[in-house]
Amino acid sequence: MDEESAMVDGVGRTIDYLRISVTDKCNLRCQYCMPKEGIKLMPHEALLTLEEITRVCHILAEMGIKKIRITGGEPLVRKNIGKLIADIHAIPQIEDVAITTNGVLFAPMAEELHRAGLDRVNLSLDTRDGKNFAQITGKDELAAAEQAMESALEQGMTLKINCVPCRQLNDADVVAVAQLAKERPVDVRFIELMPIGCGASFDGIPSEEILRRLEAVFGEAEAVAERRGNGPAEYYSFEGFQGKIGFISPLSHKFCDRCNRVRLTAEGRLKLCLHYDHGIDLRELLRDETMDNEHIRERIIRAVAQKPEAHHFEGLDDKDADKRKMYQIGG
Repeated sequence: MDEESAMVDGVGRTIDYLRISVTDKCNLRCQYCMPKEGIKLMPHEALLTLEEITRVCHILAEMGIKKIRITGGEPLVRKNIGKLIADIHAIPQIEDVAITTNGVLFAPMAEELHRAGLDRVNLSLDTRDGKNFAQITGKDELAAAEQAMESALEQGMTLKINCVPCRQLNDADVVAVAQLAKERPVDVRFIELMPIGCGASFDGIPSEEILRRLEAVFGEAEAVAERRGNGPAEYYSFEGFQGKIGFISPLSHKFCDRCNRVRLTAEGRLKLCLHYDHGIDLRELLRDETMDNEHIRERIIRAVAQKPEAHHFEGLDDKDADKRKMYQIGG
C-alpha cells in the first residue's frame, strides 16, 4: 500500500487513529477503574514486546493510521516507554504521537519524552482536592500530578486535562477542575463515565448537567466550531478563559457514526469497539514465523470490515460485550 492508502470499515468510516495499551499495570487504584480486591496482572510474556508494538504500528501506518495514543493501565510504568515513542515517531506516516497518563511519573520524564517525539499529553485529573484525590486514587499523589501539568507546559507540549465526573466521587469538584482552563492554556474535558467493569457501579454525571453547572459559575458558554485534536470532544469557550472546556459524551450524545479508531490491547488484541469483544489476536500472528506483514495486513483488513456500527452501552444489546475491566482494555 502507498502512503495515501486509507483503511475503511464496513460502514464507510475511515480508520486513522490507533490507541495502544502498553500495560495493564497502574500505580494508582482509581475506584471506578480498579476493583477493591486487587487485580491479576498479565504475565510478562503475554504482553506485546516493544518491538512487536512498533511492528504493528508500521503495518497500520501503511494502511492509513496517522495518529497514535499510548495508554495503559498507566503507560509510564512500562520500561523503555521513551524508546517506543521515539520508534513510533520515526514512522514516516505517523503525524501525531500522544499519551494519556495519571501524571505521577511524568515530570522527571517530561524532557526525555518530548525529545522522543511526544506531541500531546492528556492528564487524567478528577479533583484538585488532595484529600479527595487520595480517596479516589488510593494514593496521596496530587502534587505529582500537578507537577506533570507544569512540566508538560514547560516542554511546550499540547496539554489536555481529562476529568470523569461521578456523583459518588467528585461531584463537588468539577468547577475547580474546570477552573484550570481559566488559569492556564489547557483544555479541560469532562468525559461521561462508561459502564465498564467497576465503572458500572458508579453514577456518571451527564455532560449537559456539567455544562449548566459551569455556566452558573462562569457565565454563558459559546460553542467552538473548529475541531481541537483527534477525538470526539465538543468544545465551549468561556469569557476570560485561556483554554477551552470540552465534553466527551459517548452515552448522552453518541458519536459512533464518526468513530475513527481501533485499539491495540497490551496482550496484542486489535479491538474494534470499546463495548464489544470483536477483534483479532495480533500477538498470535506476530509470533508466527510463517506470517509476514502482508498476511497480517490482510487479516487486519478483514477484521476492520467487521467493526461494529455502534456501541450499545444503553443496555439495548449486551451480546458479545467485553466483560473485562477498563485497565485491561486500555483507556
